[in-house]
Amino acid sequence: MILVDSSGWVEYFTDGPLADDFAPYLERLEEVVTPTIVIFEVFRVIRRQRSEEEAMEAVAQMQKTSVVDLDQTLALSAADISIEHGLAMADAIVYATARFNGVQTVTADADFEGLREVRVFTRGT
Repeated sequence: MILVDSSGWVEYFTDGPLADDFAPYLERLEEVVTPTIVIFEVFRVIRRQRSEEEAMEAVAQMQKTSVVDLDQTLALSAADISIEHGLAMADAIVYATARFNGVQTVTADADFEGLREVRVFTRGT
């Protein structure tokens, strides 16, 4: 199991420069954990940059993963993580979801740099 952050999904769905880095993680959707906030972020970006139809197609693919809702336990854990690591709300929720599910996070977001069980892709990696 793996958690692909919003940045990875966006790269993949928009054929961004790092799409090939994220593709192996998204070939087996049943092995991907997806926080609901990632669905929000991906839908928003793709709808704004492309179209509502493409955004809905992305959401349909994401719903084939193990979608994790934000509950009170996860919210409190994310708040602690936000304080401890200086992460913004969405990033803290993503990281808390990964920690709670015992999975690695893959992302293109440098804010995750240096966190345990996180792989950050940048151009040239």
